[in-house]
Amino acid sequence: MKKSVKRTLFAVAALLLLISWPAYKFYSEISKAMSEDPLVWEADIAALEKKTAGRFAPGEGVVFVGSSSIRLWSTLEQDMAPIPVIQHGFGGAKIQDVVHYADRLITNYQPRAVVVFVATNDITPEAAKPPRVVLAAYQALIEKIRRENADLPVFYIAITPSILRWSVWDVAQQVNALIAQWSKTQRNLYVIDTGAALLNADGEPDDSNYVIDGLHLSEAGYRIWTRLIKPPLLAELGLSTDNT
Repeated sequence: MKKSVKRTLFAVAALLLLISWPAYKFYSEISKAMSEDPLVWEADIAALEKKTAGRFAPGEGVVFVGSSSIRLWSTLEQDMAPIPVIQHGFGGAKIQDVVHYADRLITNYQPRAVVVFVATNDITPEAAKPPRVVLAAYQALIEKIRRENADLPVFYIAITPSILRWSVWDVAQQVNALIAQWSKTQRNLYVIDTGAALLNADGEPDDSNYVIDGLHLSEAGYRIWTRLIKPPLLAELGLSTDNT
């Protein structure tokens, strides 16, 4: 076979690989997000542990845990400075996934505080779980991560509105309300609701706050999150904004 033909075949094979690999990764992520089996995330959890284990001393780090909106927050450390951040977001995590891996992602790190963004993948147009089922799962998460520290501060970022899931926003609001009501009866449980700030003047999701998929936050969306999430965290930790 002539060298020119071999080179052409090699180039075609390489191109096919470049095209197929992202498609495979996308399909794999979608499949895991649709699953109700927490074990599909084992490799992702192991990768997070490898990346963050031993980074901070016990009682020092603040764990940010939850789904892809936490994972994709590329400027989280800079946005939260001087708060010492442990970034534990993974794929399309559902609340039971976080419950399952709570020891490995949260309690093993003996955090100073926890920030949770999860349950948005439990409320989808295809399969929205009943609000009280989601509340019960959140209560189970709190019970699990507070077994060794009953006063551990936990900040729940309420489910956000999105273009992609706007049809089930009313269900998500019911979940947010139930979690907020219950949190008021508990010590050191807080809810940070960023929903209104992500809407436009017509009361619908503002396109500029989302990337092209209509689900995940854009840079503008993350700036809103930073503005609303950081101050209560700084206050709880006794850190001054002068150090940011």
